[in-house]
Amino acid sequence: MESLAKASGVTRQTIHNLFGTRTGVLETLFDQIARDAGMERMREVMMTSDAGAMLDGFIEVFSTFWAKNRMLLKRIHGIAAVDPEFGKAIQARNQRRKMAATRVIERFDIRAEVRSVEEKSRRIASLVALTSFEFFDALVESFGNVEAAEKQLPGLIRKALLKD
Repeated sequence: MESLAKASGVTRQTIHNLFGTRTGVLETLFDQIARDAGMERMREVMMTSDAGAMLDGFIEVFSTFWAKNRMLLKRIHGIAAVDPEFGKAIQARNQRRKMAATRVIERFDIRAEVRSVEEKSRRIASLVALTSFEFFDALVESFGNVEAAEKQLPGLIRKALLKD
């Protein structure tokens, strides 16, 4: 907080008044990164009535988000692995993604035959894992570039979710 205040040319108290805690600073930073990368489109995606379009939009928003700031997000995830406060902030963001993934799967399952709780949980967990930064980053490394990973991701996810 002290170094942020110094770099900003304000007092530490000003930073505290604006953000409250270090977590408040992190949340504001993460919100700005999300806005800059088009995450606000998720609201529109979640309002889509067509299950296939909702899934496609969900995948596209996250792959665009991960691709736009890949190196920054890689650093943030690295810091989160060793800094508990960063870790909690990332965990909270991942929980939001899980809630959205749950809604996507529920939209698919409205028209499907009744699925067991275990099957629904498996499908949600699969969508969450396959839309994670870690999975996207591994795809980029495997394919050698962001564009190839973005192109392959929808097909991989559809195969995993719609195989039955």
